[in-house]
Amino acid sequence: MTRADLLALTPDALAALANRGLVKRAAKDLDAGAGPEITVSPDGGVDGAFPDGTTASLPAGAGLEAARCSCAATGTCRHRICLVLAYQRTAAAPEAPEAPEAQEPGPGWSPGAFDDDALARVLGRRALTAARRALRTGYSAKIRRPTAREPVAQVELQTCTVRFLVPGELGYVHTDAVAAVRGEVTVLAVWAFRAADERGLEGEEIRLEVGGSAGAGGDGLDAALDLADQVLLEGAAHTGPVLATALERTAADLAASGLHWPAAALGDLAGQLAAHHDRRADHDPARVAELLAEVHARYRAARGGAARSQVLGTQEAADTPLRRVRLAALGCRVGGTPAARTADVYLAHTATGVVLVLKRRWDVPDGDRLTGADLAGRRVLGAPLRSLAAANVVSESASRSAGRVVRVTSGRIAKTTVTPLGDAWEGLPAGLLVRDLAAEGRALDALPPRLVRPRVEAELVRVVEIAEVRHIGYRPGAQRLEAVVADAAGVPAVVSADYSPHRPAALDALADALATEPRFVSGAVRRDRGGLVIDPLAVLTAGGPVVPDLAPGEGTAALGSPPQAVPDPLGDALEEALAACAQAAHRGLLRLPSGVRERLVRAGATLERVGLRTCAGTLAALTAALAADDPEGMTRAWATAHIRLVTAAELR
Repeated sequence: MTRADLLALTPDALAALANRGLVKRAAKDLDAGAGPEITVSPDGGVDGAFPDGTTASLPAGAGLEAARCSCAATGTCRHRICLVLAYQRTAAAPEAPEAPEAQEPGPGWSPGAFDDDALARVLGRRALTAARRALRTGYSAKIRRPTAREPVAQVELQTCTVRFLVPGELGYVHTDAVAAVRGEVTVLAVWAFRAADERGLEGEEIRLEVGGSAGAGGDGLDAALDLADQVLLEGAAHTGPVLATALERTAADLAASGLHWPAAALGDLAGQLAAHHDRRADHDPARVAELLAEVHARYRAARGGAARSQVLGTQEAADTPLRRVRLAALGCRVGGTPAARTADVYLAHTATGVVLVLKRRWDVPDGDRLTGADLAGRRVLGAPLRSLAAANVVSESASRSAGRVVRVTSGRIAKTTVTPLGDAWEGLPAGLLVRDLAAEGRALDALPPRLVRPRVEAELVRVVEIAEVRHIGYRPGAQRLEAVVADAAGVPAVVSADYSPHRPAALDALADALATEPRFVSGAVRRDRGGLVIDPLAVLTAGGPVVPDLAPGEGTAALGSPPQAVPDPLGDALEEALAACAQAAHRGLLRLPSGVRERLVRAGATLERVGLRTCAGTLAALTAALAADDPEGMTRAWATAHIRLVTAAELR
C-alpha cells in the first residue's frame, strides 16, 4: 500500500509541522547514508530502523504527530522527518513498482468535504462540542482556496490561522494555536470552508460569517447608542467627566457581552472626552465625530441583519495561546500623552501573513521628555527596543488576542529569542509583501467600509517594495514629510509621515533612508485623494533596517518642499463637509450657532456642485432636521450624513 499522504508532504509542509532546521538536518543525514531501512506494512504503516539503533514508525491513517520514535526527543524529531523523506525517495525510485506521483492539491479540493463524523473520528467529540458553542455565537473567517501558486488551503479565524497542508488529510493540519484548542479551531476552519461551498462562494480569497443569529444586538447596544446621541446633542465641548465615566462603564458591559468593537469605540470616545476636559493635545474633534458615526454604523448594521461577529466583535476567548511562532519585526510607532509614552512594535507572523502588535507603555517622569530615542535602549523581551523593532523573534510563550495584539511572557522553559532581521522581508507572504501597488489598491477597494470593519490592530500594515524614489519634500504648515515612490511598474504611492515631539528626529531619519536607495518600506497603507498613502514604520536599505521613530537627534535638518499638490475638488469638498459635521458634533446639535448651520449649507452646496449629490442630500436632510427641533431626528440625520461622508472619502 502506497502512502499518498506522505508523498504529498513538501519540504515547506514538513517545516511547518516541525521546523526548517530539522528538515535540513534530516535531509543531510539521508544524503550522508544515515537514513533508515524502511519496512511498509500491508495496512500502510511505515517503520524505519536507523544505523544508530533508533527506530521510528509512521502509523497508517494518522498524521506526523502520531509518529513514534525511540529517541529521547519529546516532540517531532529528525528521525521522524528523515523517515518521511526516505519513504518519499524510496517511492520515487525507478525500481518501485507502485510509485504513483505525489498527490497534487488541485484547485477543486476543499476542506469543507470533511463531514462531522470524520472530524470526530480524527479530532474527537470534545473538539466538535467546543466548536458548536462558537458556531451558535457566530464567527468570521477569511478563507484562501488552494491555487497553483499557493497550493495550501487556509482559514484565518479571529485568533489564529489554520492551514490544510495535505489534501483530504486531517492529520496534517497546521495551526499557530496551542494543542489544547487545535481540534476546535480545525473544526471551525472546516465549517468555514463548508459554508463557503454551500453558498457557492468562489474566488481565491473569501470573507464570510459562519453561524450565529443575524441582528442580535442586545440592550447594551441600545445604551451605547443613547450615550452617543447624548454626546451629539450636548456637544463634546460641553460634556463633563460624568458622561465619560458612563461611556467607560457601558464599554465594559459591552465587552463582557462579547460586543468588542462597539465597546472599543465607546472606550476611545471616553478617552477623547477626557482629553478635551484635561485640555490635552491628543483631543481631536474629527476623531470624536468618526467615533460617534462608528457607533451608529455598527448599530445599524447589526439591526439590519449583518453578522454579529463582523460588526460587533466576537465572543471567543480574549487570548489564544500560540505554539512556537516566528515573527519578523516591521518597525515601531512611538506615541503617547504628556504623562505616558507608548511603543507599538509591529511583528509579521511569517507563516500566515498576519501582522501582530506588541505594546509597551512607560510613565513619563515630571519634567522629562522621554522621546523615541530615549526608549530605544529600554529592554523589551530581553533586547533593546531598537533591536527588537528590526529583528526576527521566535517565541514559545506568545498569545494572540482577537484584536491581533500579541503578548509574550517570560519563563525558564518557554524561551523567546531575538536575532537580526536579515532578509526576512523578502520571504514574506504575498498578501503582506506588496510588489504591485495597483493590485493593492484594488484589494483596498474591495474591503467593507472602515466604520463597520473588525477593529483589529495593524489591519492594513504592509511591506512595499520600492523600485524608485521620485521626490522627497516637507510641508512646513502641516509639519509633514511626503515622498513619492513607485513600484517596478511605475505605479506611484506617497510615503507620508507627520512630525511628533515624541519622535523629533523621525522625519530626518526617514528622509535619509529614502535618499539611500531603499528596497522596502513598511507601514499602514490607505486610500487618499484617489491614490495610495503609506504611513511608514521602517525602511529597509542596503545598509540594513531603519526605524525612524527610534532615531536620535532633534530634527534640525533642512528639507525641501514637495511638488505642488494637484487640485482635487472632490477631496476638498468632502474634507470641508466632514469638518463641518465634526464642528457640529463638537458644539452640540442642540446649541449650534448660526455660523455652523451656514457652514453645513455651504458644504452641501459645494458637494452638489462637484457632483456628489447623494452626500449633498444627506447634509440637506441634516439642516432640515436641525430646523425641525427634533432631537432624535437630528442625531439620526447627523449620523447618516457623517457615515456617508466618511465612506465616500475612504472609497476615493
